[in-house]
Amino acid sequence: MAIFVLIPGGWQGGWVYQKVADLLTAGGHTALPITLSGLGDEAAPTANLDTHINEVVEVMMAQQEKVILVGQSYGGMVVSGAADAVPSQIGALVYVDAYVPDDGDSLWSLTTPRFRDVFIAGATADGLTCAPPAHLDPRCRPHPIGTFLQAITLSGRWRKVPRKTFIGAFGWEGSPFRDLHERLSRDPEWSTFAFDCGHNVARLNPKALVEVLLTQV
Repeated sequence: MAIFVLIPGGWQGGWVYQKVADLLTAGGHTALPITLSGLGDEAAPTANLDTHINEVVEVMMAQQEKVILVGQSYGGMVVSGAADAVPSQIGALVYVDAYVPDDGDSLWSLTTPRFRDVFIAGATADGLTCAPPAHLDPRCRPHPIGTFLQAITLSGRWRKVPRKTFIGAFGWEGSPFRDLHERLSRDPEWSTFAFDCGHNVARLNPKALVEVLLTQV
């Protein structure tokens, strides 16, 4: 049986993976949905990308076997950093409609002008956090803006993880991930999947996501 560490996207907590976690647990696996600093009950306005990466590394190091590390959207930044820190702790990486950075990239540098405008508008209240867009789940929390702005430092060790998968969700307008999906689909080191659903795959298509996750076991 496998251990799945599940990292949500911006503004969201581990609750976004509840359906996925239930399905994995029903199959006898261990599912660990993570709520990163500032995205739960306690605010952490000064958290940055390194903060979130280190939290995930701690979770992985506490496990007795390799994990399957999953990141949605912003979570792709976090899983890349965690995988670069301890690639030996990871059996597979799964990016779910997520950013896949190179050394020196930030979410800000990788995303589109549309989402940069969302971040700017969301940060007007205090300059430290980005308020969630109004259409999101009411459980969403203001996201520490430093995690969106900080450039990631990668040595390239994350590429040693033996299995890397990218899932593109193409049922929504304005996705910043279409070109990335196309590029990775031509890379022999990657497996790619395309879902016809909105960006929030864990909530909109949990069964299909779990089917892909189980191919990593």
